[in-house]
Amino acid sequence: MSQPRILVVDDEAVIREALRRILQSDGYQVDPVASGHAALERIQQEQYSVVISDLKMPGMSGMEVLKSIRILQPNVPVIIITGYATVETAVDAIKNGAFDYLSKPFTPDQVRALIRKAVDHRLANTEGDDSGNAQGFDRFIGASKAMKKVYNRILQVAPTDSTVLITGESGTGKELVARAIHDNSQRRDKPFVAIDCTALAETLLESELFGHEKGSFTGAMRTKVGLFKIADGGTLFLDEVSNISLSSQAKLLRVIQEREVTPIGGTKPQPINIRLISATNKSLRELAEKGEFREDLYFRLNTIPIDMPPLRDRKGDLPLLIGHFLRRFASEIGKDIKGVSPAAMALLEQYEFPGNVRELEHMIERAVVLAEEDLIQPADFGFLDSELAETLGSSDYTPKTADELKEIKRRLREEAVIPIEKSFVLEALQRNDWNITRAAEEVGMLRPNFQALMKKLQISARDRKF
Repeated sequence: MSQPRILVVDDEAVIREALRRILQSDGYQVDPVASGHAALERIQQEQYSVVISDLKMPGMSGMEVLKSIRILQPNVPVIIITGYATVETAVDAIKNGAFDYLSKPFTPDQVRALIRKAVDHRLANTEGDDSGNAQGFDRFIGASKAMKKVYNRILQVAPTDSTVLITGESGTGKELVARAIHDNSQRRDKPFVAIDCTALAETLLESELFGHEKGSFTGAMRTKVGLFKIADGGTLFLDEVSNISLSSQAKLLRVIQEREVTPIGGTKPQPINIRLISATNKSLRELAEKGEFREDLYFRLNTIPIDMPPLRDRKGDLPLLIGHFLRRFASEIGKDIKGVSPAAMALLEQYEFPGNVRELEHMIERAVVLAEEDLIQPADFGFLDSELAETLGSSDYTPKTADELKEIKRRLREEAVIPIEKSFVLEALQRNDWNITRAAEEVGMLRPNFQALMKKLQISARDRKF
């Protein structure tokens, strides 16, 4: 690392700016962010020499940031900053993997000395390592416990040649796992070849997998090399493997057992050297019990199982995923979208996401296209199920905390008086004694946008409760 890069995480702008000036004057690259979630987004996009994070922050604490970085970039020293300078807190931070501890108020010399020490430590521990991080993980967005288990399993299995079966609902990112395994294996410089077993008819699938000789069947105008040979030396990924017919399963099993493939119409087996990874959104065990999938093939494919969690089981990753997709589509479409309104976020947090990450991606794209303000509003989504859509115009409940958000689902069928969005704005105004500027700041909106929302919802001083 020719010029060390430092990530500064603090919800106080004054602290961020002070650290930026101190560190930049010493020649470091500095990325200041205002929240733990923003820090995890950056840590999944960039390689850092050191992370310096405040301990007490709203949303995600510095301790949570620390624990997540230990998974995402384990070699990066993390320095915890706090105004709560107690021995107990310092010891707790060190126990959880912090490199060191700095209490506020601090001096520029204290910061410089500690950062220099951390950078030297980082360089000493990454000698001979070009990246300091596993490959292929930049495609993943998420730091939840469920995803950390997936990352750990990938790193465990990648160095081996064991056959892997990835299970999980549609849209959970099974192919990303397969690619990450390949990228961290000894085969990373060889081909990664993927095929969706649902997309082709039985005869065409066999032709794609095994290849065929010219004239072996009607339409075989030339010899075709199969994917098993194309992937030779690398990795072959069979997506939705449960859709392969029983007759094709028998041929696939033989290829796996014999490590050789015979093209359709051919007579000479060709040796192959591949790593086989399969994926399915169905239970192969249940299919095998019903006689719809070969049990011997199931055991061959299921040497190392990896289960991808559905999005509803990794809600802590929602802010990271939403932020990622929001920036991407806002940039592609050319819109200045600053974020998601609290009311819209409340709905996203309660939605079950049957289509998982892929569905969320399409939701955010649609919302960015339809958004008329710089914050995504509930009306910008067209994804809501009928019950939740009714809630938009029927519920009189306004959540104020994460726990209270759960009450939305429990009140779906209650008769309501005020739409959620209007109730959300009114409650913010009441909490701030109808000071529009303070209410807008509290919910994360600019005053002009907050006023526009008031106008849209026909909220005026006559709605004030005295």
